[in-house]
Amino acid sequence: MFGLFKTWKALHAQGIMGINRRNADYVLKYNKRSLYPIVDDKIITKERAIAAGIHVPEMYGVISTEKEISQLPAIIDGRSDFVIKPAQGAGGDGILVVADRFEGRYRTVSGRIISHDEIEHQISSILTGLYSLGGHRDRALIEYRVTPDQIFRSISYEGVPDIRIIVLMGYPVMAMLRLPTRQSNGKANLHQGAIGVGVDLATGVTLRGTWLNTIISKHPDTANAVDGVQLPTWDGFMKLAAGCYELCGLGYIGVDMVLDQEKGPLILELNARPGLNIQIANDCGLTHRTEAVEARLAELASEGRTETAEERVRFTQGQFGHVPATI
Repeated sequence: MFGLFKTWKALHAQGIMGINRRNADYVLKYNKRSLYPIVDDKIITKERAIAAGIHVPEMYGVISTEKEISQLPAIIDGRSDFVIKPAQGAGGDGILVVADRFEGRYRTVSGRIISHDEIEHQISSILTGLYSLGGHRDRALIEYRVTPDQIFRSISYEGVPDIRIIVLMGYPVMAMLRLPTRQSNGKANLHQGAIGVGVDLATGVTLRGTWLNTIISKHPDTANAVDGVQLPTWDGFMKLAAGCYELCGLGYIGVDMVLDQEKGPLILELNARPGLNIQIANDCGLTHRTEAVEARLAELASEGRTETAEERVRFTQGQFGHVPATI
């Protein structure tokens, strides 16, 4: 028992945030339950983002009932690639990525050939709530298929790498790049075997990687180094993440973004209960950073002022980056 106490004290001293503290001091404190539908439903998130002028993957159509499945041919007419996903799905489950058409059928991103009937069956499963949070009836979203920027070609296996930034009251506090692997079946999901790589907030340069709870320096499938990679347009990602506070009104969120080869940074989704593995990837605890932001908020409140998204980014880059902020 004494050994466990010493371990707890050591983790506390390092600012490691546990799930209980995350829930009590941040999720419950800063996230109003009435606002959860904005982030739990990808369609609502996308509509709010579009209205706010924030870039997201283009939405081709929405199917809400079994009867509307007959509209699928019109929605994807003339499109050789697209993505179908559950509006309220989690962990990447239920997502179907079509990369091309082949002899009247469809080729998925993994190379599997499927029929139109199989796609309709997938949509039907989505509508029943098979992949949704809580198993409730859901809607199917058909949208633009992201083509990852060439920078990821050497450090990712199939799929689409994404960037998660934890944001407290509009202040980005920690960032991580998630890289698909063969183990994760091309999904950027850490629990299924994707790699988590810390990212320096000030520069957008990747730090060390963690894979299956092991510290790594190279991608297991490509054998290329995952650290020291400069992510393009990093300040754009930071400003997008900071602006999501005004978008959804939730104070503690995870912002998931991608870098498209043609369209640049795009927001995929928001998460009101972001996981804590990001601390392992960054070899750093969240608590010291969130407390620094709370101190900043108290200081601003005493002065009767607030900060813009750009000012919030500049503050956190200066506080938590490995080098001084450049914007």
